[in-house]
Amino acid sequence: MNELTTVKINPPYLILIGSEDDATYAKTAFGIVQWRPELVAGQFRFPGCTVDLGVPDMSIEDAAAAGVRSLLIGVAPVGGSVPDTWWAVMEAAARAGLDVVCGLHVKLTDQPGIVAAAESSGARLVDVRVPPPNLPVGNGRKRSGRRVLMVGTDCAIGKKYTALALHQAMQEAGMKATFRATGQTGIMIASQGIPIDSVVADFISGAAELLSPDNDPDHWDVVEGQGSLFHPGYSGVSLGLLHGSQPDAFVVCHDATRTRVAGWEHFSLPSLTECIELHVAAGRRTNPDIQCVGVSVNTSQVDAAERENCLQRFADETGLPCVDPLIDGCAPIVERINQQFPEKT
Repeated sequence: MNELTTVKINPPYLILIGSEDDATYAKTAFGIVQWRPELVAGQFRFPGCTVDLGVPDMSIEDAAAAGVRSLLIGVAPVGGSVPDTWWAVMEAAARAGLDVVCGLHVKLTDQPGIVAAAESSGARLVDVRVPPPNLPVGNGRKRSGRRVLMVGTDCAIGKKYTALALHQAMQEAGMKATFRATGQTGIMIASQGIPIDSVVADFISGAAELLSPDNDPDHWDVVEGQGSLFHPGYSGVSLGLLHGSQPDAFVVCHDATRTRVAGWEHFSLPSLTECIELHVAAGRRTNPDIQCVGVSVNTSQVDAAERENCLQRFADETGLPCVDPLIDGCAPIVERINQQFPEKT
């Protein structure tokens, strides 16, 4: 990947939790610890904070002495604003030479105090939701290597977790694989990537091409998906990512209990068959050989006694392996990939 055109985050991390008392708003922090524990050195919490990531508490001074390279804002407060008490911590980190990384809507580079602190030490201020400059328009040319893209029947349906679980399963199977992050939390987990949903529409496919460049013939890029082709508000980012990724394979992500588009309840969700057919039809524009290799199903709200029957119904409908990646893992999907692409794996 061209590092000049992607967001890059330097590990190890100190994760700022502040005084958060609701784990729901610390999903970014928990996701990083779950999927990339080796990147996390510790957490910074204010006295009385009840959220605990299960990693050591560290001061800014301790972190700097231990060789920590980045302070990450690990929570998303209501409204997306940063509490005043946090700015002093971030300025101290920048002054100590730690990069400061923010995935919120507020931009670090708009804050004079932290800008001055970073300039004094040479630390970087990384606004994850700001895409790199000079992104090209997609050219659609075939690239070497293989790609598998996560797609969804809706937004917020498990594309990131599926990609991470599939990447893990491919590595465990001895395959060459790289997780390619396209969203703020994914970028913090991978320590690099492009925030595709913040790219100007004309350049989405070009950004996706840069994110997944030429590679060895037997190497797989596991591309985190965004949005949904069926979403009335966010379909544009999904189509650009589909065309630019040129996936050889894709995995459909679905919530077993969801029937309407979340937040747009006047729209129903497509069937899995309809979802697969549309992605094949649209994806053939840049990869005529695109294939669906599996279905990832969020069964967290399904009664345990009904879970297997639920997955079997989806498998019967699609003729594909259907798994809940957080319960079953993704080995059946990896097996399907090896069956459908034997000459490259």
